[in-house]
Amino acid sequence: MSVTHLNLTPEQAVARLVPHILELESQAHHRIAIGFAGGPGSGKSTIAAEIVTMLNAVHPGSAALVPMDGFHMRHAKLEAMGQVDYKGAPHTFEGADFVNFLAHLKQATGAVSGPAYSRKIEDVVDNAFTIAPEVRVLVVEGNYLLLTEAPWAGVRPLLDYAVFIDVARDLVKARLLKRHGEEGLFSEERNRAHIERNDMPNYDLVNLSQDRADVVITMDVAG
Repeated sequence: MSVTHLNLTPEQAVARLVPHILELESQAHHRIAIGFAGGPGSGKSTIAAEIVTMLNAVHPGSAALVPMDGFHMRHAKLEAMGQVDYKGAPHTFEGADFVNFLAHLKQATGAVSGPAYSRKIEDVVDNAFTIAPEVRVLVVEGNYLLLTEAPWAGVRPLLDYAVFIDVARDLVKARLLKRHGEEGLFSEERNRAHIERNDMPNYDLVNLSQDRADVVITMDVAG
């Protein structure tokens, strides 16, 4: 599979992707899933949300966001496993549940509710969103959509189109430090240690999955 590589600003990325997704939707006879993958702090969540907004501006109610982060393991479970320090790594998600949820969503004809992750409480919130029956485009976003390891390998076959958002490593590190600090739950020292121990290895792992995307967009951003 040949991968298209583009250098774009976030605004240019949205402007380029929306018409393509609308074209895919018009040709499909079923609900489609568009994946947005990338490392932590790459801005994929923001772009995915903007894509949903733009698609719904054209066809109201046609698109919905499906966040992978809702399938974090519960904090209490991670504590019991002794894995809190590695929260956010691939093995700290209910990956198989996410694959099954996405497969169900693609076939569902009724309303389906799903979980989301709240940084304010650092835990999962059940029934945080509902995918209505009329939704035609699932905009799926998460770090591990393109990994080849089980159970994550089950995600890529469910995606009709996959976008990888690539952002420079040093910029990601700065963004993550800001993000971790915003909720004020932990000290800066703890946040720096967590980023080095966990977030950056996850970023490096995710970057290895770029070649499984249909398009890799290197973001031209100032910060």
